Amino acid sequence: MFAVEIRQPGQAWLVSLRGELDFSSAVQLREAVERVVSGLLQPGLMVIDCAGLGFCDSSGISSLIAIHQWLSARGSTLRLAAVPPAVARIFRLTGLDQLVGVYPTASEALAVDGGGAAASSPADTSASTHAAV
Repeated sequence: MFAVEIRQPGQAWLVSLRGELDFSSAVQLREAVERVVSGLLQPGLMVIDCAGLGFCDSSGISSLIAIHQWLSARGSTLRLAAVPPAVARIFRLTGLDQLVGVYPTASEALAVDGGGAAASSPADTSASTHAAV
């Protein structure tokens, strides 16, 4: 089963993934991200927390690249965090880790360069979105 949770701690967006990011779930990820941030003029920083990601295929890589391009076109930034070793290997082989910044934890990805999330603001400021397959 694949699940996406999107929340906004501070000014950044945090997208937590759980399960396998493959052909069927890649579409869900893109749609969930677009649905949440499409109405914003400049979404700002988005961190995708991969700690719960067990697998990622080429469709998942394509979705992550599409999200990166979509955010970049709006002057925003995508960062990946807590990527498990097996998935990190795939990101290295495809060069995704050269396109998108990869951080050891979501907290570090949110904090780098101010990250848009205030360290003193631990409470979420918006509702979360869930998608499951």
